[in-house]
Amino acid sequence: MADSGWPDYAKSLKGVILDLCGVLYDSGEGDGVAIPGSIEAVKKLKESDLQLRFCTNETQATREKFVAKLRRLGFGICVSEVFPPAPAAIAVLKERGLRPHLLVHEGLLPEFDSIDKSKPTCVIIGDAADTFSYQNLNEAFRVLISLENPVLFSLGQGRYYKETDGLKLDVGVYMKALEYACDLKAEVIGKPSATFFHSVLSDMGLQPHEVLMIGDDLLNDVGGAQNCGMKGVQVRTGKYRGWAKLVDVHRLSTPSPCDCVEQSHRFHVVIYDNSGGIKVKLRWNSHNSFWTWERKRK
Repeated sequence: MADSGWPDYAKSLKGVILDLCGVLYDSGEGDGVAIPGSIEAVKKLKESDLQLRFCTNETQATREKFVAKLRRLGFGICVSEVFPPAPAAIAVLKERGLRPHLLVHEGLLPEFDSIDKSKPTCVIIGDAADTFSYQNLNEAFRVLISLENPVLFSLGQGRYYKETDGLKLDVGVYMKALEYACDLKAEVIGKPSATFFHSVLSDMGLQPHEVLMIGDDLLNDVGGAQNCGMKGVQVRTGKYRGWAKLVDVHRLSTPSPCDCVEQSHRFHVVIYDNSGGIKVKLRWNSHNSFWTWERKRK
C-alpha cells in the first residue's frame, strides 16, 4: 500500500479489524445479503500487507456456522480470523469455575455443550431474538436474585442492529432490564470490552496504534476501539442513523475526536472529525489496485 497522501496515523497502520453485520452484510431471512462492494473490499485487504481480523458481537450461531454463512455470501473468511463473544465467555467460565444459566439464541447453545450448567452460579445473555420472552427473562431474573453473589455476563451491549426488514432490539436492552431488576452491573464480554479488543490485538501481534477498527456502532465499535488506543471509524450502513450520531458522540468516554465514516451503498467512505473538517477520503475503485486516499480540510 502506498503511503502517499495518507494521514499521519496511516503510516504506522499494520492491521484492520472489521465489524461484520452492518459493515459487510445485513442479516435477515436466510443468510442475509452482502453490502455491495464489501466482498471485493475484503478480498483486496487480504491481498494487501495488512493483517485482517473480524470482531463481532454475533451470538445467534456458533462461530463455525456463522463463518459458513459468511462464506456462502461470498466472503473468503476463515474461522480463526473471526472473534465472537461466546468463545471468550467460555474461557471466563472455566477460569472462574462458574456454571451458567443461558438466555441465548438456540443456535448458540452448542457452543456451551462442554460447560456444566447444573445449579447455575451466573447468568449469560446474548442476542436471543424471539427467545427474549417474559417467561425466559423472568427465569434469568430469578436465578440472579437467588444468588448470594449474582454475576451477569452479557455477550455485547448493543441497543439495536439492522436486518433486511428493519431495525431489531439487541441484547443491551435486556441486559439493562436485568441490571435494574437485580441492582447489579453486568460484565460485558464482546465489544466494547477492552479485554475483548486486546485479545484480538494479541492474536494479531500488533499494538493498538497500529490497528484501525471499522464498524457501524459508534459506541461499541468506534468508542471501544478508541478506548483501547486504536483509531475507530464508523460506516453509514447497518445501524447508522444520522440523528443518533450526535447523541452517541457525547457518550464516548474517549477525549479524542471521534472519527466517523460515511459509506454509500457502494464501499466508499469519507472519514471526518467532529468539527466537520474532512480528514481523508477512502474509496474502493475496481480500476485501481487498492484504496485511494486523499487529505482535505475545510
